[in-house]
Amino acid sequence: MPRKPFSYQITQLDPAKDHEQISFLLSCHVLPWDLERALEFALFRTFAIPSISGLLAQTGEFQHRPRKRYDDTELILFEILEHGMNSLRGKRAIRRMNSMHGRFEISNDDFLYVLSTFIFEPIRWLEKYAYRPMTELEKQGVFKNYLELGRRMNLKDVPQTLEEFERFNLDYEAKHFQYAASNRLIADKTIDLLLGFYLPKWLFGVGRPFVFALLDEPLRVALGIRKVASWRKVLMKAGLRVHAIFHQISSEPTEPVLGTRRKRPTYPEGYQIEELGTFPFKSSQD
Repeated sequence: MPRKPFSYQITQLDPAKDHEQISFLLSCHVLPWDLERALEFALFRTFAIPSISGLLAQTGEFQHRPRKRYDDTELILFEILEHGMNSLRGKRAIRRMNSMHGRFEISNDDFLYVLSTFIFEPIRWLEKYAYRPMTELEKQGVFKNYLELGRRMNLKDVPQTLEEFERFNLDYEAKHFQYAASNRLIADKTIDLLLGFYLPKWLFGVGRPFVFALLDEPLRVALGIRKVASWRKVLMKAGLRVHAIFHQISSEPTEPVLGTRRKRPTYPEGYQIEELGTFPFKSSQD
C-alpha cells in the first residue's frame, strides 16, 4: 500500500459534490495535526476583532471555563466534519451552534470573517509549515464545504468564489484589526490553555514567546503582544520544518484521527451534543 493513499484518493474526487469527503480525508487522514493547529491559530485572528473578542469576554466562558469553551467548539465542528451535515448528529450539531449564536447580537460580517478564517488559515498554515501545501482541488473542496456550512448557518452575502472570499478576509482584517483589552484577555487565556496541552503550568512563561513567534505583525499588534526575538521565530520554524520532514516520510494513518473520540477532561463520561456550549439546552417540552 502506498504511504499516502488518502492523498491519492482525494485526487479522484470532485470538490463540487465530494467536498465533505475531501474535508474529512484531509482533517482525519492526511494532515490531522497541521489542520488542528491551523484552526487554533485561526481563532487567534478572530480575537483581533474587538467586536468578536468583546462578546467572548462578555460571556465569561474564556475567563472561567476556557477548556470547556475550547472543547465545545472543537466537538461541534468535529461532529459536523466526521458525520456529515446531513447526518442526524451533524444536523444536531448545526442546530446547537445556530441556537447558541442566536442568543447574541453578532453581525453577519463578523460571522463571515470567522468562517473565512476556517478556510484560509489552514491553507496558509500548510503553505508555510506542512510537508506540502493544499492542492487546488483540496482548496476548492474545503471552500465548498464551508460555503455549505455558511448556508446552513443562514449567513447572507457569502462570497461565492475562493478569490472573492479571500479578498473579503484580507479587507476585513485591514479594516477591523485593532487593539482592545478584550483581544489580549481572550488571547492570553487561549494561549495558556494550548500550552497546557504540552507543558506544566510553571513553564508557561517560557512557552508563551514561542507561540507569539508564529503571529504575523498585524495580528501581534492587534493582540497587544510585544515583539518577539528573531531567534525564537527561527527556532519555531525549524521545529515545524523537522515535523514536516518526519510527516513527509511517514505513512498516513489507516484509521481516521477523530476529534470526537478523543478523551477530554471536560467530559470524562462522554457528552451529548445538546449539552455543548454556553447555555443549558431546553427541549420543546420544557
